Amino acid sequence: MDPRKESLLRWIEEDRDKLIDFLSRFIQMKSPNPPGDTREATDFVCRFLDAHHLPYRVIAPHPETPNIVAAFENGSPGRHLVLNGHIDVFPVDEQEQWDYGPWSGAVIDGKVFGRGACDMKCGTTASIFTFYYLHRLRDQLRGRLTLTAVSDEETFGPWGARYLMEHHHPEVLGDCCLNGEPSSPYTIRFGEKGLLWLCLTVSTRGAHGAYTHISQSANKIAARVIHDLEALAEIRAQPPENVRSVLRRNPDIMDQALGKGAKDIVEKVTVNIGTVRGGLKVNMIPNKCTIEADFRLPIGVDKKTLMGEIDQTISRYPEVTVQEINFTPPIWCEPETEMSLFIRENVKMLKGFEPELTISLGGTDARLWRSRNVPAYVYGPSPINMGASNEYVEVKEFIHIVKTHVLSAYDYLSH
Repeated sequence: MDPRKESLLRWIEEDRDKLIDFLSRFIQMKSPNPPGDTREATDFVCRFLDAHHLPYRVIAPHPETPNIVAAFENGSPGRHLVLNGHIDVFPVDEQEQWDYGPWSGAVIDGKVFGRGACDMKCGTTASIFTFYYLHRLRDQLRGRLTLTAVSDEETFGPWGARYLMEHHHPEVLGDCCLNGEPSSPYTIRFGEKGLLWLCLTVSTRGAHGAYTHISQSANKIAARVIHDLEALAEIRAQPPENVRSVLRRNPDIMDQALGKGAKDIVEKVTVNIGTVRGGLKVNMIPNKCTIEADFRLPIGVDKKTLMGEIDQTISRYPEVTVQEINFTPPIWCEPETEMSLFIRENVKMLKGFEPELTISLGGTDARLWRSRNVPAYVYGPSPINMGASNEYVEVKEFIHIVKTHVLSAYDYLSH
């Protein structure tokens, strides 16, 4: 092994307790989005960077949503690698039962607990420490390394990575992006499904609950619409050959990484009815019902095709109107590149297996780099319990993610 890689691994092992403590305290810094105020957590990261004399600046389009951009030039010319992670996390349902508290950062039985442990303070910590360790070797590396620790990812908001891309893209675009969103150590994600969020409103006259002959029920129509929309989950994609070939190389890995059934939906449209709101009182025929639907588009299915199917379904219900809430297309980069090879080789060296290339079912900020023709790869912890009560990351998995990011970034900047 390269002696410098041996040094990096030794530093990580020597800092094992420091890494765990950082992640634990990072989780304790509340940053739920909504509401999206990440100042406490951002200040925590800045104090770490200050303590180790690492260069950075804070870019805050709004005071509550600061972003950290840190960068340094290496000893000789070369490529620009960007590390990307987000600081904000899912909100907490106060009705959920947590064994140790959502903001505890408790380290119990080889796990670190708390909201954001998995999504994605584990991955963001890996990015921060990759920046920290490689800064020590900067005179022996090539090119440039940039860290982007951003706010406002969980709501697809405009004040995080999107803002940096739109207003500071020369600093943050780079030649390649490495991201630590939850993905499972068994997979490397080179793309993601698109999303289409729609609000469907059913409007009727309404009436007294005993006078069902006077008006149709908006709720009953909504139930039929939901049933009919579910048929769209049978739409299967025809992805490009380079995507199809890697997805079908070992399809069972999706089930291993994401739970049984994942392999069956990676190339299909999925339909989730997120909210249904209708009715004022049990003895009133509701005159309005709203449905918020989340459609995920696989690579090979575009918005026009899906909307055509949705419009055909909705056309049977003149009481229904549709409004688009949000849309991002399916996006991917070339699966097999130098960076994805580095990740696979390092995981094999560390763990004895090679992670498979696949597509993310959910969205990440990595799409912003891919949409600008910059290859972006996601390698992070297991995603099974993200956003749930008792969210956690296993310590051994966390340390593995740190090692993989550090070594893969080193390989990229030393070639």
